[in-house]
Amino acid sequence: MKRSTLHARLLTASRFLAASGVIAAAAALAGCETDGANVAGARALRPLSAEMVTEIEKKNMPKESPILVRIFKEEAELEVWKQDAEGRFALLKTYTICRWSGELGPKVKEGDRQAPEGFYNITPGQMNPNSNYYLAFNLGFPNAYDRANDRTGAFLMVHGDCSSRGCYAMSDEQIQEIYALGRDSFLGGQKSFQVQAYPFRMTPLNMAKHRNSPNLSFWRMIKEGNDHFEVTRAEPQVDVCEKRYVFDARAPANASTPIAFHPKDKCPVYEIPPEVAAAVKEKHDKDERTFTDYANRGIATVAVKTGTDGGMHPTFLAKLQPKSIFDFQTNTREVRAPDGPLPPHVNPPRAPDPDSTAAVAEPASGQTASQSGLKKMGRWLGLGGSDPVEPAAAAPATAKPKPAPTQTAAAAPKPAVANVAPAGKPQPKSRTELAEAAPPQAAPAAAATPGLMAGAAPVVPSGTFEGRWGALR
Repeated sequence: MKRSTLHARLLTASRFLAASGVIAAAAALAGCETDGANVAGARALRPLSAEMVTEIEKKNMPKESPILVRIFKEEAELEVWKQDAEGRFALLKTYTICRWSGELGPKVKEGDRQAPEGFYNITPGQMNPNSNYYLAFNLGFPNAYDRANDRTGAFLMVHGDCSSRGCYAMSDEQIQEIYALGRDSFLGGQKSFQVQAYPFRMTPLNMAKHRNSPNLSFWRMIKEGNDHFEVTRAEPQVDVCEKRYVFDARAPANASTPIAFHPKDKCPVYEIPPEVAAAVKEKHDKDERTFTDYANRGIATVAVKTGTDGGMHPTFLAKLQPKSIFDFQTNTREVRAPDGPLPPHVNPPRAPDPDSTAAVAEPASGQTASQSGLKKMGRWLGLGGSDPVEPAAAAPATAKPKPAPTQTAAAAPKPAVANVAPAGKPQPKSRTELAEAAPPQAAPAAAATPGLMAGAAPVVPSGTFEGRWGALR
């Protein structure tokens, strides 16, 4: 290695360690984060395991290439994506989340126990090697969008120790590896890595199941950023104007001066690269058609508020409950909890009150009562996957469901662009779309009910752990 290159890396490393130590004093004020030592411990400098290095090499990823993190609350999963040798992000590893707190939905105010949702940039100064929760990095809440919408709170982390009060808590083994991946990306020259935090995987089925939520317009907005990433496999550029997110915006080709975004002000005239705009619009239109089909068919909705606190991935819960409860679990992704016991302070989750949940549909034709009972129990505990639960065909309409809040145009912008300057005819960009279940056969639209989206159905328990279990401590 050239002396100049070695010197540059040593300088970068020293700056990273100095910057990551700055957070120590301030984070002592945090609700879910306190610090101990004032210098970085050995755990922050521990190299990646031989197994992870082999996996990185197998996927043709430079060891110090940029990373990107995606978090999904309802599924309780955290993904680390890494840039390959061709410059596109590819999935490196999916981690199970040991604990997150609050309900589905964004963090609004200090003390609400909500884990943030949205787009956050992590710099070296947000890495905390001295965390009392093993290792941590600060999400940077509130970001420009949060501040523009008067949201309050501070020091919301991704950390170890499997304990959450507004944070995303991993096991110590997991955060050790995630922290090292972020550290190495900084040493490779990445100035910050992006965290995309979502309530659930942004599929038409999940959107349909949560269509009665007051957060739907917000989720539609952040889904646009999700779509930008999925069609390009590149980190979307994120700006904020008119109190909303905009993605991959750039100055019009004929602009004589740079454009500037101000979170609370009117958006400037901008454009999105035509090939990106076309690909995003194609995906958006396809997803909206599928969403409408599900809604018209009457796919059952999920409880908006559960009254409990956060969730835990089933593979972690299996460490706290008899294995027989989880024999019928069906995971579609190859994820597992790390080996070893959970921290001694972790409390076993408590089951939801059966009286507070609605009935599940009757057994399908040819299904035995015992099979149906297992599936009901699985859905009740949050283990049944994401198969939609349809309302019973003979169930008569009774009281009107509570109307869902009206969406505002500003909160649910069209993905094609608002305030966009004319551009040439866009050409779709080739991409790998995420696999998704085929949409159901569309049925005639249900009778319109004022203030309620078509196809709204009786509320049933969610197919995941969100909101099921009490606070850990």
